[in-house]
Amino acid sequence: MQTTERFLRYIQYDTQSDEASQTVPSTAKQRGLGALLVQELRELGLEGVELDEKGCVYAFLPATPGREADPVIALIAHLDTAPGVSGAQVQARRVLCTGEDIVLNPERGIVMEASVFPDLKENAGKTLIVTDGTTLLGADDKAGVAEIISAAAYLQAHPERAHGRVALCFTPDEEIGRGADHVDLEKLGAAFGYTVDGGPLGTLEYENFNAAGAQVRIHGVNIHPGEAKGKMKNAALMAAEFIALVPPMEAPGYTEGYEGFYHLCSLEGDESEARLSWLIRDHDRENFQRRKETFGKIAAVLEARHGPGTVEVTIRDSYYNMREKLLPHPEILERARRAFRAVGVEPWDVPIRGGTDGAKLSFLGLPCPNLSTGGYHFHGIYEYIPQESLEAMTAVLVELLTLG
Repeated sequence: MQTTERFLRYIQYDTQSDEASQTVPSTAKQRGLGALLVQELRELGLEGVELDEKGCVYAFLPATPGREADPVIALIAHLDTAPGVSGAQVQARRVLCTGEDIVLNPERGIVMEASVFPDLKENAGKTLIVTDGTTLLGADDKAGVAEIISAAAYLQAHPERAHGRVALCFTPDEEIGRGADHVDLEKLGAAFGYTVDGGPLGTLEYENFNAAGAQVRIHGVNIHPGEAKGKMKNAALMAAEFIALVPPMEAPGYTEGYEGFYHLCSLEGDESEARLSWLIRDHDRENFQRRKETFGKIAAVLEARHGPGTVEVTIRDSYYNMREKLLPHPEILERARRAFRAVGVEPWDVPIRGGTDGAKLSFLGLPCPNLSTGGYHFHGIYEYIPQESLEAMTAVLVELLTLG
């Protein structure tokens, strides 16, 4: 089975995770894809194949004769898709990219415009897998899953390509920051690993945001507006005050590269109570701490205006910049660069404006940079991946595993 066909099969499984859920995995439907992978991996003849109670899939490719002493390498991808856009009933199709606009859904007038997405010109001449504009595609990260399993299938079929033991792991709930929480590192037994969860072909990522989630709860006093003077404390208006005090030019829409941000994800409420949900991100650990402290200062300002007990701020760190854990292991990064170049792809280092399972795993003791999948515009209806990138990335993984 070609990687493209494998990918098209996987995206038919709706695996959206749910941040509000307290179950593990957060949605039972992720186990549906996990069960399919277990079946395929067993058919390929891999060892130790299982879907555990936490929703993680494990499998092991044994070392070829003479390579048993090689350090075990882990390849990791995630099963779930982002909660913000539906991943159900994905209607994917292949289109030849000309570099011009692509009409995704003529009935609804949904168009991927080259003026908005200049990468279309870079991919002219390639065959793109796109959506119909009503769902995301799921290349994040079913492309990574397909590439890893296709690489394992190739090595099983070509025993002349010598390699050490390889551990495969597919996790649930990466999109809600829980993907690495239940990975059994002892079971993996790996010296180092690579997540296959990045963007355009050739990207190598070993720097990511320090990340936290902030929940702001504002308590108001509601009373009939006709007699509200001096008595009402409108929580909805106080929420607007809080938002106005957050630096407006430090939102995602105004930042790039290494610049951090505050991102308002949701707000709801009325006169009595309002709730704001934020993401706080920064590559620099000191700036990250400063950003978290900013929320406390804003809360203090509002309480000085409206009284104590008005604002509750709860901040929970999610993950940290894996750079500090990976720079001491340059050989892991160089191995990835060699693998890309072996198939004619020039690697380029990119700071992640987000995070991966590899960030948490690196701090748990498994150095784990992130490799490209080949996809573009994850988490939305304009997501696509070139068919050529799916196949090229599979070749990169084969090289990665067989390097001496």
